[in-house]
Amino acid sequence: MSKVDIEALPIALPEGVNDDEYVIGTYLVSYPKSIPVPKLAPALAIEQSTGTWVPVPGETPEVRRQHIAKVIGVYEVPDYEWMVPPEVQERQYILQIAFPQINFGCQIPMMLTTVVGNISMAGKLKVLDLRLPKSYVEGFGGPKFGIPGIRKLLGIKDRPLLNNMIKPCTGYPPEVGAELFRLAALGGCDIIKDDELLANPCFCDLEQRVKLYMKIEKQVYEETGEHTLYTVNVTDEIPKVFDNAHKAVELGCNAIMINYLVAGFPVLRALAEDPKVNVPILAHMDLAGALYASEWHGISSHLVLGKLPRLAGADIIVFPAPYGKAPVLTDKFLNVARNMSMPLYQLKPTFPMASGGITPKMVPQVMKDLGTEIVIGSGGGIHAHPQGPVAGAKAFRQAIEATMHGQSLEDAAREHPELKASLETWADPFGKGLGM
Repeated sequence: MSKVDIEALPIALPEGVNDDEYVIGTYLVSYPKSIPVPKLAPALAIEQSTGTWVPVPGETPEVRRQHIAKVIGVYEVPDYEWMVPPEVQERQYILQIAFPQINFGCQIPMMLTTVVGNISMAGKLKVLDLRLPKSYVEGFGGPKFGIPGIRKLLGIKDRPLLNNMIKPCTGYPPEVGAELFRLAALGGCDIIKDDELLANPCFCDLEQRVKLYMKIEKQVYEETGEHTLYTVNVTDEIPKVFDNAHKAVELGCNAIMINYLVAGFPVLRALAEDPKVNVPILAHMDLAGALYASEWHGISSHLVLGKLPRLAGADIIVFPAPYGKAPVLTDKFLNVARNMSMPLYQLKPTFPMASGGITPKMVPQVMKDLGTEIVIGSGGGIHAHPQGPVAGAKAFRQAIEATMHGQSLEDAAREHPELKASLETWADPFGKGLGM
């Protein structure tokens, strides 16, 4: 077989592809034993690159050599070598397929169309990971501020940051939201965000919120000496989403928020790369479960919640924590956070923001798992505190400070009535058995 023919095949050894020219997708698949997956895999590669279910005249050897995707690994689990037990009805495999970067360039939409497009409908198939080459990632600016930039803005060197989601989620006028903002800020929240369910409704429009909230931010700073980032939700249709962001910044807002999956990765990226949007961007995760929650379909959580929004430019990413109300495996939670903050070529690290029913009692475990380079997010755990939102925020700050100094929450609660009330109110709110 000639070299030209080999280069045109949809298969290769892992060492046979240039790591800097291909995005490598790793997949989990499961098919009835009657389907020969090692023979099916090259068909999947062809389907997602140069061809279709039947040979077409335009798919020439020259086209294939430069543009065909290549199967570089087919690994059955368990790894049968001499026979398949007769009782086995389905066989599971890990597939690795290398996709030429030239097919889609340095962008996310066509990359995802390539690596998970039509084959997402090919039965039990889930994207486990994407290995992105340096040449691809270098085409992205990533987070404009990231962890170091946000710490510099707030003047906070080492402790975890505290975020509050204003509750109720929606349905209130700007004046009500402003008072809730004031109380959370006075209690010590470093960041206050709109709920993902409130963006620019007629009863609480964005412009009025920004004017009121930022006026209060200045007042609280004068009183406490601590700044608060207000991440106003600019989510909307195109081009209104950009109008919202520009208006918010013009009015003095010091951060913005986007529901990045419903708005789209290109919208998040455009906001991050817009010179007019010179403030941090908080990315909210809604819709994510529809993409990652199935064990046999979709895209793994660390890509949906971590690597891809970081690539697109999120400075903070909200993601579900296993201690609160979300059904999340701890190892998945940890992997999502790693994809936000561990080295990824030139990209700045993104702040992981654990959230979803978090209370002060959970702070030591969150910090044990993720360290101090995190944002701790709480909504009801602050606004539903029996002594009010100021006390709710103070309880979190007290829990953070105690944990930073190696003090147990029990001991700290003897000194701080706000923390004591919180621990008594939410001893184990979701029945997950967290100890102090």
